[in-house]
Amino acid sequence: MDRIDLNMLTPNPHIPEDALKAVQVDPQAAAADVRIEAAMKLFELGRLSSGCAALLAVVSRVEFLDRLAEFGVNAFDMTEEELASDCGNV
Repeated sequence: MDRIDLNMLTPNPHIPEDALKAVQVDPQAAAADVRIEAAMKLFELGRLSSGCAALLAVVSRVEFLDRLAEFGVNAFDMTEEELASDCGNV
């Protein structure tokens, strides 16, 4: 699986003026939305850890984990078998 190099990501993505008008938000709010949505998707795909995704989204790790449900992303991606096996190790 490819890993994302956070140094290559732009913290404030450029969003075309027409797109901003279409969604009717200011540039800073749109950039924040793009960052959190990208971070959520990359976390969901397993390409970023929750800590790295929080850095990309420019939020705390706690806030990032707290907001996962807003985007329908599971905090833990385990099958029942994996969970049973993990719980058996306690």
